[in-house]
Amino acid sequence: MKLATLRQHNNTPFGRDGRLVVVSHDLSRCLFCDEIATLQDALDDWANSEPILQNIYKKLNNDDGVGMPFVVKDCHSPLPRAYGWADGSAYLNHVELVRKARNSQVPKSFYDDPLMYQGGSDSFIAPTDDILAQPEWGIDFEAEVVVVSRDIKQGASIDEAGRAIVLIGLVNDVSLRGLIPSELAKGFGFLQSKPASAFSPVFVTPDELEDAWADYKVHLPLNVELNGDLFGCPNAGVDMTFDFARLLSHLAKTRDVATGTIVGSGTVSNKQGNLYGSSVKNGGVGYCCIAEVRMYESIETGKPQTEFLDNGDTVKIYMNDKDGKSIFGEIVNRVNTVY
Repeated sequence: MKLATLRQHNNTPFGRDGRLVVVSHDLSRCLFCDEIATLQDALDDWANSEPILQNIYKKLNNDDGVGMPFVVKDCHSPLPRAYGWADGSAYLNHVELVRKARNSQVPKSFYDDPLMYQGGSDSFIAPTDDILAQPEWGIDFEAEVVVVSRDIKQGASIDEAGRAIVLIGLVNDVSLRGLIPSELAKGFGFLQSKPASAFSPVFVTPDELEDAWADYKVHLPLNVELNGDLFGCPNAGVDMTFDFARLLSHLAKTRDVATGTIVGSGTVSNKQGNLYGSSVKNGGVGYCCIAEVRMYESIETGKPQTEFLDNGDTVKIYMNDKDGKSIFGEIVNRVNTVY
């Protein structure tokens, strides 16, 4: 099943939480659900909501004449705001590159105890919104996979946490690299350096991924284009040290996790060769953020060369199924430094 949130319909805006729609498998059409207003409403009563939404989904897929056109520009992020947004760093190749670029070692604990930060969840940007930031802030994208959970009790096991996963999507977790060092130097974590994220237009139930969803990982390439050129296509199921069940269990160690909490994988990153073999144009799988190629450059040439995003730069993030069809729709964010 595929679900989205419209922020407007026929140029008429909805409230800040938008209006839930069920989206056809091919992302061409959608239908409102009269009984359920928002995605959070559906999640709060998932046992009763899911069958209702599944029936609508079947109607959409069985009859091409049912529904209205699905227009991504009318979409907000599926959850325009959420009770929780926590981002892990499950791909330790990314962490290893950061440390190597600084001539330091990854602590052994990082391989057993997930890294995670709690981001701002009071507002997200839409999948086609501009990124509003200044060039001197070091504007970067981070392409990731995310899951949405039901309630998880404090101290839940990995299996219990995994069974709470109800939806899967993508995110552009925007980072302002120029602001990160001074914030982390304060010893109190991210704040200004992590502005609002943009999520894929559509979130899906795990069954939509068929056998690509296994071991609480998504075993498909995550595609990133920068200004129309393929920048990265690493496989999200490869080199993921901590699966989503482990990440959710980590989050629930000292607290209850509320229904509608979103957890990110961290920047998808595959182990590969050197700088000259890791880029897409040289036969590698490329990167899901600019910082990663800058790390390769620092390690092998002594300094980073690739610039961060500037005004007008556009990043597109999407994932296709085994038949080459888009699963979640596309995140397309353009940088606007003159807001």
